[in-house]
Amino acid sequence: MSRVQSIERAFAVLSALADGPIGVTEVAHRVGVPKSTAARLLTALWHEGAVEQEAGGTRYRLGPRIADLATRHVPTRDLVAVARQYLVELATAVGEVAGLSVPDGRVVHYVDQVGTAHEVQVRDWTGSRVPMHAVPSGQVMLADLAPAALDRFLATPLEAFTPATLTAAGALRERLAQVLADGYAWVRDEFSEGLASVAAPIRATDGDVLAAVHVHGPSYRFPASGTRERVTERVIRAATRISADLRDGTRPAAR
Repeated sequence: MSRVQSIERAFAVLSALADGPIGVTEVAHRVGVPKSTAARLLTALWHEGAVEQEAGGTRYRLGPRIADLATRHVPTRDLVAVARQYLVELATAVGEVAGLSVPDGRVVHYVDQVGTAHEVQVRDWTGSRVPMHAVPSGQVMLADLAPAALDRFLATPLEAFTPATLTAAGALRERLAQVLADGYAWVRDEFSEGLASVAAPIRATDGDVLAAVHVHGPSYRFPASGTRERVTERVIRAATRISADLRDGTRPAAR
């Protein structure tokens, strides 16, 4: 059986279980495979937590991992809608651009940005995709990865965008350990010379990072002297409030 065919059949099994618990024979009938094949697919999905057996029975049903993935999924438009008011407050309070990003494979995808009244501003990054290792929003996402997943990420050479970009696996691991301990990341001149930025993670109900809030500005003025701690606290607070609203199902009031 090819890998593609296995994936197709696995999804067919999950679809067969969507209406409620059924046995191996019924799964085989609905998917159109021999009973032995259905049993192997169910065993593989059981090991991944995608299906489970009823207590004391022989029937299968969708497992906890499916529910977990569904719970954690937040459509980007809903995330932007929830986060927008906090980005506006953050940009106003700090006086620099505030933005929102989500993970997309090995890159971060910038999905929203709120500007300021400064005559000199950074560009609008909305829609851009940037390698995770070079920006703070990506670093807070990488810091949350399981060790094996981080090993896979670091197995591919990392691109240097400036002389300050962290491309050595050991140096990046040290940075990410500090980011995880601190709960935020600061980056200066690592993706673009003359740009400084800070980010904090937005977390799902289970604690996993699903997005990030960031503030960035020209490094000659950001952060202003003596304001780094205050800026960091505001970014963390915005991320925490967005996380809470997503967890509680809060949506902006209609206007």
